[in-house]
Amino acid sequence: MTARQLATGTIVGAATLSATGYLMFWIALGDFYAYALRSGAATGVPRESPLVWAVALGALSYGALLTLAIGNRTGSPAIGAGIKVGAVVGFLVWFTADFMLFGISNVLSLTSTLIDPLLEVVPSAVAGGAIAVVLRNVR
Repeated sequence: MTARQLATGTIVGAATLSATGYLMFWIALGDFYAYALRSGAATGVPRESPLVWAVALGALSYGALLTLAIGNRTGSPAIGAGIKVGAVVGFLVWFTADFMLFGISNVLSLTSTLIDPLLEVVPSAVAGGAIAVVLRNVR
């Protein structure tokens, strides 16, 4: 994988994750997540306004991880393979993060800890497909 492919995949992945994440987690499932963040013992957890720079850095890191996972496979990345890799990586990342947070903090309930990794499969699969498309087209 070239540096140009890594950069392009990272940016496309971050943009796709941000867009699908916004649609899923703020628009479609906002009430569930608002409840989930208030159902643990912790109070005042959600920020009044999110730190956009921190969210952007997280999305770039996540996009880079997906790009590396998809781009380091042998052969030209197919869209279907990108979707599968994106879904698996997304599930494993969020399963890890959610259970670690559940184990060390009062931020998440067990219900949200179990459901979140399953829901996160959708944005990461979409991003995986988008990354596969751009990796095939960027040389």
